[in-house]
Amino acid sequence: MPTESPAGPLRVLVFGAAMRADSTNARLAALVARLIADSGATADLATMREFEMPLYDGDAEAAEGVPAGALALRGRLEECEAFVISSPEYNASVPGVLKNAIDWVSRVQPQPFKDKHAMLVSASPSMVGGNRGLWALRVPLEHLGTRVYPDMFSLGMAHQGFTDDGLLTDSGLQQRLAETVEAFLRLVEADTRYVCLQRRWYEFLGDRTEAPVTLRAED
Repeated sequence: MPTESPAGPLRVLVFGAAMRADSTNARLAALVARLIADSGATADLATMREFEMPLYDGDAEAAEGVPAGALALRGRLEECEAFVISSPEYNASVPGVLKNAIDWVSRVQPQPFKDKHAMLVSASPSMVGGNRGLWALRVPLEHLGTRVYPDMFSLGMAHQGFTDDGLLTDSGLQQRLAETVEAFLRLVEADTRYVCLQRRWYEFLGDRTEAPVTLRAED
């Protein structure tokens, strides 16, 4: 897979959204970062604790501005072509700390989620592996313009899911995760490095006047 161009290797921010240092989502994030690095791309592995911020408060924002943790996360996002979130599931939804971080970062203009590619993964001791939380997480990200990769990966029974060297105990799941990461990187590479599609836009179907040419098919 080509992951290098004259602009250098792809850069992907990978972070676990759990606060607990030894969480299964931290381990899954580390494994994804390892797979990204093995592909030739650059993985920036981070934890949610690196981006401390208070609960979103409009009055606090007006008085003090966006907190340093949110600005740091925004900066790390802007340095990458894509990002991966490994998120736990809290009560079948998004962890509050992660949603709060998204809300804060979205206040910085221009907000960095728009047009970024994202892959969502989760780990949980439950049988469904936190998958319901990922469906909820798609909503705010897609609302902000993130191109969320269709294939999500959820590791069920995650407390038994890792070998001592950080791989998945189920070789089939390990292969599926590796293939998902590789396919995601191919898409990011194609969209950010080798865009060649040109489309002309017309206000009306019958209009054939000259219109601006855009490099991407987006409105």
